[in-house]
Amino acid sequence: MKTALKELIGISLALAFLVACQPDSAPVQQPETVRPAQPELPPVPLFNGDSAYAFVARQVAFGPRVPGSDAHRACGDWLVEKLKGYGGSVVEQNAEVTIYSGQKVPMRNIIASWQPEKKERILLFAHWDTRPMADQDPERRNEPIDGANDGGSGVGVLLEIARHLASDSTQVGVDIFLTDVEDMGEPHGAMGLGQESLKTWCLGAQYWAKNPHVPGYKARYGILLDMVGSKDAVFPKEGYSMRYAAGVVNKVWKAAAATGHGDRFLSEVRNHVGVDDHVFVNEGTGIPSIDIIAYNPTTGGFPATWHTHADNLANIDKESLQAVGATVAQVVWTERQ
Repeated sequence: MKTALKELIGISLALAFLVACQPDSAPVQQPETVRPAQPELPPVPLFNGDSAYAFVARQVAFGPRVPGSDAHRACGDWLVEKLKGYGGSVVEQNAEVTIYSGQKVPMRNIIASWQPEKKERILLFAHWDTRPMADQDPERRNEPIDGANDGGSGVGVLLEIARHLASDSTQVGVDIFLTDVEDMGEPHGAMGLGQESLKTWCLGAQYWAKNPHVPGYKARYGILLDMVGSKDAVFPKEGYSMRYAAGVVNKVWKAAAATGHGDRFLSEVRNHVGVDDHVFVNEGTGIPSIDIIAYNPTTGGFPATWHTHADNLANIDKESLQAVGATVAQVVWTERQ
């Protein structure tokens, strides 16, 4: 009997202890944090290399687009018409700039914007003028070149991008900047490596960096296209681009792999560019900008047609235009707000 009583008392004490150890009230369950769903990305449009090639051919048909020439004026009018026709809000910058020789030439920068009300923006740019001399050619050195690749190819790709911007919206705003008087720098036989010599190039970009088309203009990043249409073109990671905007380079190179063009976009870094428009955009505006520009392993530098009369339509490769254009489209249409 005593044993049973002891067991009962023990059980009672254990129950009392358990009750005493319980909290006064049950814990309140915190509601799960629900993050707002991100808007779905629009589909990436299919870039058409044939269309980009046709845009290059149309530019070349005007003749060399040397600033101040009839061909330059006519081509500029056509570019403005095309960009407006694709829904771009176009601003022109007309000014007079002084080239290395002391000669004053007219400059015509052309900037087209889509969804200009959006704060988050991407800048795409290429120069549309052509070299007034063939200083890398053993013949006819003082005559202007067609500039099918050096000038025409980058613009051709951007016009095809613009064609899609007319109907395929992006989450961010897009600006296409066609820079002028890029290719009227010192002849290479007379050119030095100093800053003053380098500053004789890219006069349109230098002007814009000091006088942006929108006061205080900013973009998340910029992508420059230069000489992107040569035969079997490959594009290493350009030195200035890695210095100023390595993250943007990696973003673009990943997009190239995603579109099946990773074999064109090399992992190696090459310092084959003395100066280009993106340098002045980086330094003058702080917008991290890169240069997609061809490298020729045979020359150890630019394509063999560079600043020669062989820079013509016969040496433009639709597949090169396709690789670059599809990559840029992938970047633009997958950029989130």
